[in-house]
Order: sequence, then C-alpha cells, then structure tokens
Amino acid sequence: MTKGPVNGPASGPVNGPASGSTIELAPVTPPDRPVLARLLQLYLYDFSAWRPQDITAQGTFGYRYFDAYFTEPSREACLIRVGGALAGFTMTRELPDGEREMSEFFVLRGHRRHGTGRLAALHTLRRHPGRWVLDFDHANHVAARFWPQVAAEATESAGGTVSREDRYPPAVAHAVACLRFSVAPPAD
Repeated sequence: MTKGPVNGPASGPVNGPASGSTIELAPVTPPDRPVLARLLQLYLYDFSAWRPQDITAQGTFGYRYFDAYFTEPSREACLIRVGGALAGFTMTRELPDGEREMSEFFVLRGHRRHGTGRLAALHTLRRHPGRWVLDFDHANHVAARFWPQVAAEATESAGGTVSREDRYPPAVAHAVACLRFSVAPPAD
C-alpha cells in the first residue's frame, strides 16, 4: 500500500480537507480483483448517463480491458481508501509514446465533494511523473469542471501548462476534451 502527500514523496499520510482522514492509494493485487470488478460496475453504471451501453445477459456491464490490468505491466489499477474505508479506484496506463493516460477514475458518491477525488487524482498523477493525457466527455459537466482544475494544480509546481483539444463527432463517437500536461518529479 502506498501512502503519500500529493506534493511530495510517497511516504506519510494524505489528509482530506473535510474529514482529516488519510487517503491511500493501494495497487490492486490479484486478491483485490473481485473488489475492483464490483467497483467498476458502479463506475460503468454512473458513466452510462453519458455513454449508454447495454448490459450483458448476466446483468453486468462489459469492460474489455479489465484483464489487461493484471497482465500488462504498463497498466496500473489502484484502490482509493479514506481512513481505511474503500472510496474508489484509479486505472492508468502508459501509452506507446511514453505518455501516461488516466484511463478510468471513480470515487464513490459518499466520498464526493469532500476533496477525496482531487487528492486521489493528484496523488495518482504524481505517482508517475512525466507526460499525461486524459479525456473527459463534454456531457459530463462534473468532469469538465474537475479535470482542468486538477491538471492545472498538478502542473503548477513544474510551471507547466495544460493544453486542451476538443474533439467532436463524426471524428469521434462522443464530444470529448483531451488534456495534455506534464507532472514534475517530487522535490527532494
């Protein structure tokens, strides 16, 4: 399990502004696989508000990359815990050009609007210093406010900038914004 302040090396607690609870990111291990699978169903259900999709005959949403998070070293899934309680997950992957992508990010509703998402996102970004890319749907108004602020905060210490490219159908299936930015390594 990795604990760490969002503005420094990965050691010590990350405190949420509202609760004062410690926020932890723990890489998902094989025994955690069913936990991630269940959380992913909650995420996909929430996400279906912007990208409707059918469920399987077993009553679940499909996610074709799930197994890859346990077989490909370029992918990382982490569970988010607040004060020891499960609060969500992050899923990232390294792209062939060396950029890291925030593939999926989810915070349970009971932990939203308390700073958990912001701190977990910053901690995730700073776990992998370097170039980042993330997309969010225009229709997801919460993400449209959240991610530009988080990306700007993550690049602040490096004096970097965040570039934004908006993409629209028919070039893409859904209107999305793509953010690109760099995160500096922690200061010693």
